[in-house]
Amino acid sequence: MVFFCYFAIFFYCLAFILVSVRLMHPNGPNRLAVSISAAIAVILHACILGHVIFTADGQNFSLTNVISLVMWIITFIFTILIFRLRLMMVVPVVYACSVMSVVLLCLVPPAYITHFDLHPKIFAHVIMSLMSYSTLLIAALYAIQLSAIQNKLKNKEFIRSTITPPLLTVEKKLYHLVITGFMLLSIAIATGFIFLENNFSNGTGHKAVLSIIAWLVYAAMLLQHKTIGCKIRTELIYTLTGALILTIAYFGARTVKELIIG
Repeated sequence: MVFFCYFAIFFYCLAFILVSVRLMHPNGPNRLAVSISAAIAVILHACILGHVIFTADGQNFSLTNVISLVMWIITFIFTILIFRLRLMMVVPVVYACSVMSVVLLCLVPPAYITHFDLHPKIFAHVIMSLMSYSTLLIAALYAIQLSAIQNKLKNKEFIRSTITPPLLTVEKKLYHLVITGFMLLSIAIATGFIFLENNFSNGTGHKAVLSIIAWLVYAAMLLQHKTIGCKIRTELIYTLTGALILTIAYFGARTVKELIIG
């Protein structure tokens, strides 16, 4: 598996370089080369995750494994959509984070064994939670990208090209992501109440509370957009706030328990 890690890191770095060196070029990066490099890295990353998560003792959902899995989901989505993306500003960030997530797998390998095969309903809840978090994290990255482009346009620093879509088109895609993530989060919260016993006990109550708060943040964003509209700056605040709350909900206690306390 060590060689898989080395090669995954190499091809992620190669994809990062291929995007970064031509990021502001009028024609953009060489998407074919980027997609090939990233696809190889994503496949290797998937093999690594399969090896470290599915063990003989059960499913190892340690903090580092879950973080790496989330990054794999995000990177996989960006890679399969690479030819449809008209804005590439956050793509280098995604590949850089994927590199770090693979490094974490090698350097910090704690164990958190579960048995989802005995509890398929809980597994469904976990999958919905990961999918909702990944989607809303992509929305946050998209909002950062949207805000950066608006600022550059205001300051006349942005290079206009035929591959740059109108801001309204980008904003529309942002709301598609938020709506999709909001629906997945709603299902994740609902399945948590239905399938998990003592949802507010055993040290997991903060996850439910914070997830509901994040749900309210996204609900407020969608309601404001529907009624009076949102400025790009406001959209950025909403999406970053929601993503931060979900990050604390999913990883806050686990970080302290696994990486700090040990």
